[in-house]
Amino acid sequence: MANSTATTKKNKPAKPYVGFLLTAHPSGRWCKKIRGKLHYFGRWGVRRNGEVTTVDNPNEAAQDAVDLFNEQRDDLYAGRSRRKKSDSISIADLCNQFLDAKREREKTGELTLKSWQEYRDICANILKVFARNRPVDDLQVDDFNRLRSELATGPRGKRGPASISKNVGVVRMLFKYAFDAALIETPIRLGPNFKAPSKRIKRQARQASGKRMFEADELRTMLDNAQQPMRAMILLAINGGLGQTDIANLPQSAIDAEGGWLDYPRPKTAVERRVPLWPETVAALREAIKSRPRAASTEDDEMTFLTRNGVRFVRNSSGEKQTWTDAVGQAFKKLLKPLDINGKRNFYALRHTFETIAGESKDQVAVNSIMGHADQSMAASYRERISDERLRAVVETVQAWLWPADDAGGQDQ
Repeated sequence: MANSTATTKKNKPAKPYVGFLLTAHPSGRWCKKIRGKLHYFGRWGVRRNGEVTTVDNPNEAAQDAVDLFNEQRDDLYAGRSRRKKSDSISIADLCNQFLDAKREREKTGELTLKSWQEYRDICANILKVFARNRPVDDLQVDDFNRLRSELATGPRGKRGPASISKNVGVVRMLFKYAFDAALIETPIRLGPNFKAPSKRIKRQARQASGKRMFEADELRTMLDNAQQPMRAMILLAINGGLGQTDIANLPQSAIDAEGGWLDYPRPKTAVERRVPLWPETVAALREAIKSRPRAASTEDDEMTFLTRNGVRFVRNSSGEKQTWTDAVGQAFKKLLKPLDINGKRNFYALRHTFETIAGESKDQVAVNSIMGHADQSMAASYRERISDERLRAVVETVQAWLWPADDAGGQDQ
């Protein structure tokens, strides 16, 4: 018996790879201790002539054991009896169908590639928490409590309230899709705790991270040091609240340099937007267009801004594995670093700055129009136009803040 035991120990296989969760038991089975009790998930060996030797296909057997463990792990860690196997769609198949449906919307321009990639990453997190083959209708409230904890952390530690809110929203979207697409018979109960952080938590996070705007002296420093086309981009952002995507997709036909106007529907909302341009902004735009590189593609010939490689500053890369690139944000970050303008502020904080200062004009309707906000109010359904005088008053308020009368030397003459 002792010799048989010694032989069995000698034949026990090492773990197939680093991070393999199961342990080889002397009985010839893969096992794991859960809640103080050993559980078995398939065999690594068979008994032959009184001793246990390795099975013929050890790697395949080890994978089968892992699959069985993943199928049962949620119930075992929760200390409950295994539920009966369901014919419901698996979590992996649901995620794949959801992502395929969203991909179709991305191809038609109804969804950005960046948003699709965020959906994909959240689905990957879901599959880390739940077994891929687990039936969707087998999920319980305690499963979503565990998922909520996972979604609150990231590679760099705890996620902020805004990121958690987005993750929770996408998960809710995923399981609503499952019911709406008739992939499950009844809606999934996510439980009372599976919700976004409260408004109080969000306010506290904003207070801790500081204001997301720049002061006038910081902006003047940026403009004094920025080269083209970044200088023109910064001026567009603080003159009219344009974001990176707005700027990257701005056609030259939208600019009336002689009249000093920008007529450009916001790409994100398709809301009509008419912006009075400062003389400084017009001069910078003319200079940037004059030095603009040649477009790499004919479809970009009309773009106001192109990188040195002749492509748009914010773009989706081609190829099998598409990526989203924001070269505006990257260039802006490089500008700020040597100027010692720090804080958790990026290019989009210029849009926050415009909204904040423009509000001092006391004409929020005109501010919203320049920002390209979608107005769902009853008044908006009756409003047919906003006068140019009101729009000018908004941008002049920001201009006077940026370049006070006693400091007019910073303006282009």
